[in-house]
Amino acid sequence: MPKQAAKVVDQSVLEMALVGYQAERAKIRAAIEAIQAHLGKRGPGRPKGSTRAPKQEAASKAKPKKTLSAAARKRISEAAKKRWAKRKAAGA
Repeated sequence: MPKQAAKVVDQSVLEMALVGYQAERAKIRAAIEAIQAHLGKRGPGRPKGSTRAPKQEAASKAKPKKTLSAAARKRISEAAKKRWAKRKAAGA
């Protein structure tokens, strides 16, 4: 395999690239600030905003799920069927 010649990068090219990336970063920051300002204007009764971290922590500390007995599942099923039958009869 032939050796590749090392790329010689001119100092001015690097400086121009840095200026370009800094300009892009400024545009992105301005866009983020505009979105955050828009999100900050919420109506009354709505949450201010949430982060994912507390939900993940809460999920790891959550109580284990309770399993229902067969009798309990049957009672719940029968009650649901009864409610749906009543609603269906009222709609007809």
